[in-house]
Amino acid sequence: MSDTTASLRRKISSAEDLQSVVRTMKAMAASSIGQYEKSVRALGDYYRTVELGLGACLREGGPVSARSAPSHPNAASAIVFGSDQGLVGRFNDAVADYAIKTLAALPGESKVWAVGERVQGRLLDAGLEVAGLFTVPNSVQAITPLVGQIMVASEVHRDDEDRPLWVFHNRPLSGALYEPFGQRLLPLDAQWRQGLVKTPWPTGNLPEVMGGGAATLRALIREYLFISLFRACAESLASENASRLAAMERADKNINDLLEQLHGTFHRLRQAGIDEELFDVVSGFEALVQSGSHGTN
Repeated sequence: MSDTTASLRRKISSAEDLQSVVRTMKAMAASSIGQYEKSVRALGDYYRTVELGLGACLREGGPVSARSAPSHPNAASAIVFGSDQGLVGRFNDAVADYAIKTLAALPGESKVWAVGERVQGRLLDAGLEVAGLFTVPNSVQAITPLVGQIMVASEVHRDDEDRPLWVFHNRPLSGALYEPFGQRLLPLDAQWRQGLVKTPWPTGNLPEVMGGGAATLRALIREYLFISLFRACAESLASENASRLAAMERADKNINDLLEQLHGTFHRLRQAGIDEELFDVVSGFEALVQSGSHGTN
């Protein structure tokens, strides 16, 4: 009886320690979601400024033919954001499946850069050529260096200016939900460019492109790529932490159920032990009473 009770005590202690770790991870995930979502919102004004600059360049007849859709599509390059760590449910499977399906419909053999070891493995299993692997950043401050590395690597390996560049990531929805999302960054979409040209300037002072239209346009396109990749990374990290938060909530509930079961079993065994001891005391007392009454007779 004592060994079983002691074993239950150890199980209860281990479950409580695990629950403490799970709740710490829940708190960290919830805190991380907020900072990444805040960083995405902070990009809004800057992205709007870049769009206005692109519209001004395009209205002045900037040389966009090199970045417009080619008549004969080439094999695509793609950047897929995933995770380095587990406990995220189907987070990596969802974005990898979406990227694989999208790239399979494009001509040629796609070249992929993976952000995160977990998603890299999923892409390799599907037979895609993974040209490079990047470590997932662990803070908002670490996103900018990562985006810089991705831009350099993708530009070096893009042997053709007209080679399409795609980005795939999970983006958060309401609550702890997310969905896979893909976007072609280059060449610039013709309909999107036309929309920029038609966008009115927000003030009465008309813009003037300085330093040469071609150089300014290239600089603005680099900023557009930077913002798009930064937002994709931040949204992916927010989704990852949302998925981890949901997984930790499920784990916390399961541990609570296990603790209730263990405590119930422990109290039943303990009560059974007390009842047995009381029964022994009562039996011993009755035996003494009976032996005393026989001695008196």
